[in-house]
Amino acid sequence: MWIAAIFTLVVAGGIYQMVKPPPSKLCGSPNGPPVTSPRIKLSDGRYLAYKVRGAAKEIAKHKVFINHGFTSSKDLYIPMSDEWLQDMGICLITFDRPGYVESDPNPHRSPKNDALDIQELADQLELGPKFYVIGLSIGSYPAWGCLKYIPHRLAGVAFVVPAINYWWPSLPSELRSKAYSKLPLLEQWRLQFIHYAPYLAWSMQRWLSFPSIHTVLKNNPEAYNKNDLAVMELLARGKTDQQGVYESSYRDFVVAYGSWDINPLELTNPFPENSSAAVHLWIGCEDRIVDTGLSYYLARRLPWIHTHEVPYGGHLYLHDKDLCGMIFKITGAWRKTFF
Repeated sequence: MWIAAIFTLVVAGGIYQMVKPPPSKLCGSPNGPPVTSPRIKLSDGRYLAYKVRGAAKEIAKHKVFINHGFTSSKDLYIPMSDEWLQDMGICLITFDRPGYVESDPNPHRSPKNDALDIQELADQLELGPKFYVIGLSIGSYPAWGCLKYIPHRLAGVAFVVPAINYWWPSLPSELRSKAYSKLPLLEQWRLQFIHYAPYLAWSMQRWLSFPSIHTVLKNNPEAYNKNDLAVMELLARGKTDQQGVYESSYRDFVVAYGSWDINPLELTNPFPENSSAAVHLWIGCEDRIVDTGLSYYLARRLPWIHTHEVPYGGHLYLHDKDLCGMIFKITGAWRKTFF
């Protein structure tokens, strides 16, 4: 009997060690990376690193937050110059989402908690009562959280090639299956483990690795169109996971494709009809990362969202100067007070 008990404990201990992630190397800790950027201390004690560009907040007409994408950071490449931003009256705020680069990890990350981080950053920077939020790719789930939980703080929202969770409850099963079947087999397995058994997925990371956009290009060059390839080398590398992969890119996958406390497809327009605020969806017609069929369904399901198609846009067109400028300018055509 006691031999069986010991054996069970040994096996359980081995499994625990397999699924237990390594501790994060917090920035500023004795064995962690140095702190090189301005940070705020959030109400729960975490630190959030940020970067401000463009017009000074005191004179800016528009305060804009960008939620960066997968394995990216506050230093994501935005091709518009400071002079252009100043002329447009834009104070642009980028920040390291929890666990990335110099922002502390948040084991409780969710669309709601990330939205509240943005609100607290805006308050500590004294940006005023209203601000814009742009969600880029997998960084769109905090923007959904903003629409649900802090709509009273929003001057407008833009989703640029947003990642769509295959497990949103109201997503038609036939459409979901069709989009899912287009993914490489390894990606299908990765997402299945991420959604249903995230801790087990971590123990299998040797086979279910979480690549950066650069390793995706190396392993699957057809994942990006020619316009994406033209801007690829301008994108940041290296330090995005310096505190550990688990609380940065891995946690991003877990939240983006996990079970949410909101269903975006059931949201109603949070802005009054006579409001200057609006929500915009930008679709790249040649996007090979996010299934455009899901994006078009989102546009049909939520007709109060203004939809824009970029005919030759891939997944990275925000980083192209002409297309980035188009996003600002055309979005402004919908509401004169937007940008």
